[in-house]
Amino acid sequence: MREFIKKITHPFLKLGLKLFYFKPRKYCYEDICIKVHPNVFPPHLTLSTKILLDFIKPIELENKTVLELGCGSGIISLLASKKGANVLASDINKTALKFLNENAEKNKLSVTTIYSDLFDSIENSTFDFIIINPPYYPKSPKNIKEQAWFCGENFEYFESLFSQLLNYKKTSNSIYMILSEDCDLERIKAIAKKNNLSMKCVAQKSVIKEINYIFIIDKIES
Repeated sequence: MREFIKKITHPFLKLGLKLFYFKPRKYCYEDICIKVHPNVFPPHLTLSTKILLDFIKPIELENKTVLELGCGSGIISLLASKKGANVLASDINKTALKFLNENAEKNKLSVTTIYSDLFDSIENSTFDFIIINPPYYPKSPKNIKEQAWFCGENFEYFESLFSQLLNYKKTSNSIYMILSEDCDLERIKAIAKKNNLSMKCVAQKSVIKEINYIFIIDKIES
């Protein structure tokens, strides 16, 4: 919570974010360039998107099926598409999906988008990879933009996520989720365990004195 207060509620940072994101901003990863709407999770000033992009880059994705659950800007989906994957990108933010469709067309990449609250509108359960960059600050979101940051006062996002995710975990697929040291990792792991899922750290990176962890999520074998 210490970094939550520093990053999200500090008045100077709030003003800086407001001024920076008063209009769509360009963001590039290698030769993939997108425009990010102010009401969409910003990859520019956050660490998790770049860390996930670097993590996914060496993975063989040719002809694989990939779901980016809660895609935000969608640049992770675009990278997966560039690597030859068949990509489904979901979000509850219709503006995010609109901009992703436009950015996919501009980059000549193919991504299927779907409006869905977690898995509610997703029927396919055979994804080879599921990528999740979740909200994790324990506060109730007041609008669609805040839903990219806040998971609910009682971690409602993770309660719903893990209760549904068990149905999508197969022996042959991989589910990756990134979390920061700033969040309540033990609380989140406990919710996963309650739903018969485990979280194993497979990568970590420290940037500007903040550690981000990438977890692989598996079923707990009885």
